[in-house]
Amino acid sequence: MALKTISTFLSPLSLPNHHNFSNFNTKSLNIYRIPTLVSCKSTQSQTQSQFPLSETQLLSSEPDGTGAAAPTRGDRFLERQQADEAAKLVIKEIRKSKKKKKKVLKVNTLVASCYGCGAPLQTSELDAPGYVDTDAYELKKKHHQLRTVLCGRCRLLSHGQMITAVGGNGGYPGGKQFVSADELREKLSNLRHEKALIVKLVDLLPKGTDFNCVGDWVVEATTKKKLNVLSVHLTSSKSLVGIAGVASEIQKEKKGRDVYILGSANVGKSAFISALLKMMAQRDPAAAAAQKYKPIQSAVPGTTLGPIQIDAFLGGGKLFDTPGVHLHHRQAAVVHSEDLPVLAPQSRLRGQSFPDCQVASKNGMAGKFNPIGLKGFSIFWGGLVRIDVLQVLPETCLTFYGPKRLQIHVVPTDKADEFYKKELGVKLTPPTGKDKVDEWRGLETMQQLKIKFEDPERPASDVAISGLGWIAVEPKRKSLRISDNNFAETIKELHLTVRVPGPVEIFVRPPFPVGKAGAEWYQYRELTAKEEEVRSKWYF
Repeated sequence: MALKTISTFLSPLSLPNHHNFSNFNTKSLNIYRIPTLVSCKSTQSQTQSQFPLSETQLLSSEPDGTGAAAPTRGDRFLERQQADEAAKLVIKEIRKSKKKKKKVLKVNTLVASCYGCGAPLQTSELDAPGYVDTDAYELKKKHHQLRTVLCGRCRLLSHGQMITAVGGNGGYPGGKQFVSADELREKLSNLRHEKALIVKLVDLLPKGTDFNCVGDWVVEATTKKKLNVLSVHLTSSKSLVGIAGVASEIQKEKKGRDVYILGSANVGKSAFISALLKMMAQRDPAAAAAQKYKPIQSAVPGTTLGPIQIDAFLGGGKLFDTPGVHLHHRQAAVVHSEDLPVLAPQSRLRGQSFPDCQVASKNGMAGKFNPIGLKGFSIFWGGLVRIDVLQVLPETCLTFYGPKRLQIHVVPTDKADEFYKKELGVKLTPPTGKDKVDEWRGLETMQQLKIKFEDPERPASDVAISGLGWIAVEPKRKSLRISDNNFAETIKELHLTVRVPGPVEIFVRPPFPVGKAGAEWYQYRELTAKEEEVRSKWYF
């Protein structure tokens, strides 16, 4: 007869949608699984059954049955007691769940992972991340040394091989040996519940740049996005410039909390951690010991596949290297893994300008350019970007900041389609080689840009290509003097058409003050007293 009581409870009783019955203790529910032959009849009308039962009605429901197989009074009493106790447990769980806060997820440090990439160690899939020879695994496990194990993929990466492990990136569709970009993002989702200190990395700074301008520009950008930023530091993981300031700021602000290093894929998080440990090791023996087992550095986006815990602080809290944030709109998501080294920065950024006024000046050609400048020409940035110049001033200059190995070619727009088809994979790389050209989907995204400007002597804006670099747009460069400039003053808008591979994002932003010239035109905005109080500080 308990079955009638339970069915009455679960069916008409209306509960809020947010209650989850999957969390109930399964032991308390097993009593309803005992098969009992009963004959039940409802004593409620159809109208009454549409309304939820009160707790009193729930706990006092009387079972009813007839026939030879009907239970005895003792059976009825026991079953009713069991049902009442179960109903009380359910109501108690419902009330408790209203007060229960969402559980905070923690990084699982119990699962042994490769110290180079963070992938869980395994001995079954040879081509998958985290693979370790069975004998080596058992030996390390026996001596409690699994945290000192480097997986086979990391060993190959440390010797310069390009082995991607993120499905859908680097030209691979993905498979069982790949980790998806969504899975990597999911591993970082718990940070929203953590009381942690976040260090966000962004790669910038061409040579000769005025750091005062850059620091102000970055703080201004974070302020506009309403980010809660404690401070901005300009650093170099290669020369260690600025790293001491970051280490000092981390020690000051972490206050016993864990510290997570975040950033997009291939931004240099592992290199930053290596530099940070090297600097901290001078005073902190924990950091000195942690240098022996530090994360692997590689040009492959997706080198780090899971959070890597590093015992770098004596005063409490852990340092975590994290998987890079893989975004589908970045160039690395569409380029084959063998071409990824082309996109990786090897040294400071250096701009390439068109028209090239420096070459023209050396050859005595200044003032002898086409009187309409770049109008009617198309500029190819490797095989990844095409810019059609539709309307500009004769002195308009485009400066490309990105990988040095990505060559730039300028052709008349009416011959651009033919040139791209003929030279793709040869002069226009990546993609490299005809075999990859056959799989290449082309420049599917086209965006028409209308860039307004007020002062022609000052850069109008930057056209940024996600995961590649940016193009600085100068309406009128001083070093380009072109005669017969009859219509220059009438143009207040520049028109460009930009083409990139399908998912890659194009966006226009305020001009970045790069090089020595940046300090000449960059304008500092006057701050109010309130803005000065809440504005992030920057250091170098």
